[in-house]
Amino acid sequence: MKKYRYIIATLFVVLSFSSCNDMDNPPTNSYTDANFWTSIEKSQYMLNMAYNQLYSAGKMWNDERLSDNVFQGRGFTDQRTIRNGIADASTGIFNGEWGDLYGGIKTCHVFLEHIDALQASDDVKNNMKAQARFIRASLFFRLTNFYGAIPFFTKDITLDEANSTARTSHDEVINFIHKELEEILPYLPTKEQLDESERGKITQAAALMLQARAYLYDSDWANVEKYCQMLMSGDYGHYELFPSYSGLFESANEYNPEVIMDVSYVPTTRTWGDLIDMVPLSKGGRVASTVPTQSLVDNYLTLDGDPIGESKTYNEAAPYDNRDPRLTATVVYDRYDWSGNVSDGTTGEVIYTRPGSGSADAYQGLNANQSCTGYYVRKYYDPNHEADVQVSTNIITMRYADVLLMYAEAMNEQGKMTADVWNRTIRPIRQRTGFTAAKALDYPAGMNQEQMRQALRRERRSELALEGLRWYDIKRWKAGSQYLNGYVHGARFGANNSYITLDNYQFNENRDYLWSVPQAQMDINANLKPNNPGWSN
Repeated sequence: MKKYRYIIATLFVVLSFSSCNDMDNPPTNSYTDANFWTSIEKSQYMLNMAYNQLYSAGKMWNDERLSDNVFQGRGFTDQRTIRNGIADASTGIFNGEWGDLYGGIKTCHVFLEHIDALQASDDVKNNMKAQARFIRASLFFRLTNFYGAIPFFTKDITLDEANSTARTSHDEVINFIHKELEEILPYLPTKEQLDESERGKITQAAALMLQARAYLYDSDWANVEKYCQMLMSGDYGHYELFPSYSGLFESANEYNPEVIMDVSYVPTTRTWGDLIDMVPLSKGGRVASTVPTQSLVDNYLTLDGDPIGESKTYNEAAPYDNRDPRLTATVVYDRYDWSGNVSDGTTGEVIYTRPGSGSADAYQGLNANQSCTGYYVRKYYDPNHEADVQVSTNIITMRYADVLLMYAEAMNEQGKMTADVWNRTIRPIRQRTGFTAAKALDYPAGMNQEQMRQALRRERRSELALEGLRWYDIKRWKAGSQYLNGYVHGARFGANNSYITLDNYQFNENRDYLWSVPQAQMDINANLKPNNPGWSN
């Protein structure tokens, strides 16, 4: 499936986007070629293109840059502009994301309007339709999470229609998504029903996971519980935690039992290269422009199960000792035991990031090639990478640990958290990562609902760090002021042993949970106004 999915060069000729309005993107006459839609193989190419437009490693890292997990140095990117409170309707990412998503929706609409001409069984066509409808639902879900009310349509539209379509409410779009996912479920396979060559295709579990995630983002806790229970039942495919947390993100363990859905990459044929600007320079990094923050590092518990501010074992002089092993699997810090944590054939190699260490990776300031926080990215690093740190490791977009975390959160929010729920969710997650202390593993019976809420949020951040989900959690919790206001810090490498101080983030509670409708789109279509609150028209 990985190889087959990306033999799609012909589709870039078939799908020629030439309109000035990204919602329309009129195709060439190739769309009316009857011969194209009589071939299963060619139709699959079109569907594969929709998969390509659904998500990518670049999208994941762009989403992560909207959060407090990483900081971008070396110039003002659009995400950094947003976090500093100085974005406006003309900020490039607003229009770029809009165009990308509607381009993918366009592909799905064209596919769905022609697939009935395919000379194939109803079972084949219904399954292919279900995949396209899932992708379309996912793209609309991303759109409404960024922009709120959006132009919404379920068929290919003309240029005139695109230039006059008004916005549809978030609730109406979400209702459509839930209905779509319910309708397509019978036409999707479980993962066990897929041939090995089909691994990576959309399954019933993926549809249920998107249902749960959509309800999660709207704080509909009863439905989050319902769909997580369906996933946990095993009736829609068997999933379980993979024994090694760090191993989850290694190419040797792709399609392991924890993975519900991922983005496929192929050695040489299709790789991603974002890590070249995140990993230590001594390991092939070029410019460390996206790097972990002190806030993320501080989130990880000590091995005794306490936050660092409450732990008797935390030592500021050795801040990375006796910590949640997920920290080491995610972040490279000063005196990082590289050889002990990366299977690249080295022996006794240690990474030093402290100034004056003489290391190529040592902190040298905000505008240096080295990390401006004193930290580098470890997660997803592949010691067998290709030139320029190009990797072919699949990007996991849905995994079973997230199901357990969503379920635990839903139960707590409904006042239904119990030792049994804890032992089905948080305990196995922590056991997998390497905790052994009773306080870390046992149900904290003395916690009230708010304390448990904060514990689960901390757990979610540690488990899912650098996987592109943090911003959406902050958004749904309405916690922007808590996490995205004030100075961003790096390691304790500043003057007088202080934390490095970087940007002063500014979060506007009345504006920043939604993006602006792109100015370029409002200039084309006046019916997209009024803009979202706090943004100019």
